[in-house]
Amino acid sequence: MAGIVVVFDFDKTIIDVDSDNWVVDGLGATEEFERLLPTMPWNTLMDTMMGELHASGKSLADVAGVLRSAPLDPRVVAAIKACYGLGCDLRILSDANRFFIDTILDHHGLTGYFSEINTNPSAVDAATGRLRIAPYHDFHAGPHGCGLGICPPNMCKGQVLDRIRASAGAAGKRVIYLGDGRGDYCPSLRLGRDDFMMPRRGFPVWELICEDPSLLHAEVHSWADGAEMEETLLRLVGRVLLEERNLPPLDCKLESLPAVAVQDGMPMTLRIKN
Repeated sequence: MAGIVVVFDFDKTIIDVDSDNWVVDGLGATEEFERLLPTMPWNTLMDTMMGELHASGKSLADVAGVLRSAPLDPRVVAAIKACYGLGCDLRILSDANRFFIDTILDHHGLTGYFSEINTNPSAVDAATGRLRIAPYHDFHAGPHGCGLGICPPNMCKGQVLDRIRASAGAAGKRVIYLGDGRGDYCPSLRLGRDDFMMPRRGFPVWELICEDPSLLHAEVHSWADGAEMEETLLRLVGRVLLEERNLPPLDCKLESLPAVAVQDGMPMTLRIKN
């Protein structure tokens, strides 16, 4: 297995929309969602909205049906499968919830490609059939302790990434992290010099990184859409595989790798090495 852990955010990274908004809008609850938004944390709001939708007659099957229609670029699917085929350890780190993520991955045949999914837990109430969404970190019991001031109260992705990096399966491996939102900034600051950060260009995490790129130790390689994500991600994986084998770029001994994984001709929008 390659010495690479690829950590994906989910909303607007694997899928091209925010799954919470997609469900709320798809089931006609946008007005109620916007009314309640200023009154409670997002994670609590989504649990509340599942109750509101259930009370209005929307079933769990209705929720799942909307989730299955969420757009997922086929190039992203191809990138996930290619990285898995090259021996990468794929993980998800998302502030969505487990039911939403599992439903979408299963619909696209991607369930078995990820060794771990870190997200807000969810469960179906056996008595009512209503979906409950809980916080990853129980902020009612106390704060998660991240001092950055950007992470939401229910999840510090930086702390979760630290745990992933320290786990038996990931220890000593190089990390490639992909994300788009403000919550993905904290983990980007915790990546090391041999790691890679792949922010979605034009999205909040990219803007935060651009404010002071020197704060990051990892190399930064941005992307804008599924095609650029696939090209950039496989290029970085190919580069790491070549370095692991002490081979120069484009070595003919790696003919079995996809061409995009070993060709390094694509310019980097932002490169940082401290």
